[in-house]
Amino acid sequence: MSIAGAYRLGPKSGRLLVNTTRTGLGAKAGHDLTIEVTRWHGRATVDPATPANSSVTVEVDADSFEVRKGTGGVKPLSDADRAEIHKTLKAILHTAQHPTITFRSRRVDGSAASFACDGELTIMGVTHPVALQGRVSDSRVIGGTTVVQSRWGIRPYSAFFGALKLSDEVKVDFDVALTPNG
Repeated sequence: MSIAGAYRLGPKSGRLLVNTTRTGLGAKAGHDLTIEVTRWHGRATVDPATPANSSVTVEVDADSFEVRKGTGGVKPLSDADRAEIHKTLKAILHTAQHPTITFRSRRVDGSAASFACDGELTIMGVTHPVALQGRVSDSRVIGGTTVVQSRWGIRPYSAFFGALKLSDEVKVDFDVALTPNG
């Protein structure tokens, strides 16, 4: 089966996850979080014969981040904790003023087994280059990147007078089925 073609992307075809880790003296009190982006869409053009002809664009609803898992911490993550984290994320990302986060590829190279995609990520109106790594396996695109929040003007969350902090680096992972446009 050839994977060459145009594809639509979104929550029906796969998952887009943001993984945070904690740091600081109070790290034991917090949780490492897995946050799912629940509203997003995009399109990809895949050309395995000439990877440079491939491209991808993704648009994320900045208000659609939902905590799926919290590991570590003194106590389990509660529904109230999840609601508070969602409220905090809306404030940190200024979702009222910046409702979307976008990624647009600029260059794709490699092969289906291992590709690199350089592009531009726009968060809160600030655009910086970012490099994704991935692979195509059984008509699924799997990969990720690391985003350093402070590059986009995001101050990583902290609590307890700075004793508990989220690491500046967050890992973004994707696992998406290639669903033909139609």
